[in-house]
Amino acid sequence: MSSFFGVPVDAAYHLVSGLTGILTPVLGGLAAVAAIVAFTMAVRLLLMPLSLRALRGQAVQARLAPQLVALRRRYGKQPERLQREMAALYKREGTGMFAGFAPLLLQWPFLSVMYLLFRSPTVGGTANTLLTRDLLGVPLGAHWLSGAGPLDLASAQGAVFLGLFALLAGLCWLSARFGRLMTARATGAQPAPAGAGSPGLLVRMLPYLTVVIAAFAPLAAGIYLLTSLAWSLAERMLFWRSAAAMDSGRQQAPRGQEARTGRGVQKA
Repeated sequence: MSSFFGVPVDAAYHLVSGLTGILTPVLGGLAAVAAIVAFTMAVRLLLMPLSLRALRGQAVQARLAPQLVALRRRYGKQPERLQREMAALYKREGTGMFAGFAPLLLQWPFLSVMYLLFRSPTVGGTANTLLTRDLLGVPLGAHWLSGAGPLDLASAQGAVFLGLFALLAGLCWLSARFGRLMTARATGAQPAPAGAGSPGLLVRMLPYLTVVIAAFAPLAAGIYLLTSLAWSLAERMLFWRSAAAMDSGRQQAPRGQEARTGRGVQKA
């Protein structure tokens, strides 16, 4: 194990092991899975201030989408001028091109720790007892491709991993769909159907990169990704609902003032 990750992996081991021990009397064999979920939620709670900042940046980017399209049409043949104009626009709005990537990048160290934790036979010089834990008979340190038949739904390992992939893909689809709806709402346009007037195949498939990562990671890391993705979706939905409520309140306030002003004029 890399000495750089030695200390965080050791800390994560004691935290997850401690939570597993606490939850075992209640959840039995699912205690380790619940501990991983709790660990992931603690990480996301720690990163929430940065996540909210990123969501505000994404909201600004969605609002700026028509202006960005206009700039690309106007300066499409002048790449340097286009970059300057886009940078100036982002600066005026107090955001940046990569404002929404901070939480994703900051999660990589935690995902790396979870990956190393469930592929290390020893942690801190002692046996890694977490490797004895499983989900429905599949060790938490198992990899999808390590089984005799990865696509065999009759095997426990094939069924568990394919179920994990299905859940991840469903959350990825919901996240992408929600993103399109919120962008359309911010720009005042109708949401485009999937595949109609949308970006290239690579861009459309990018949200599903999480499923690819899970295919090459231990089952425990896949559980981490599933929990984190569900948290991100819930976070985005709550943020946009709160933003919509604030916008509605700001729109109703001037109407109330106009009504009161109108009654005052009539009385006069």
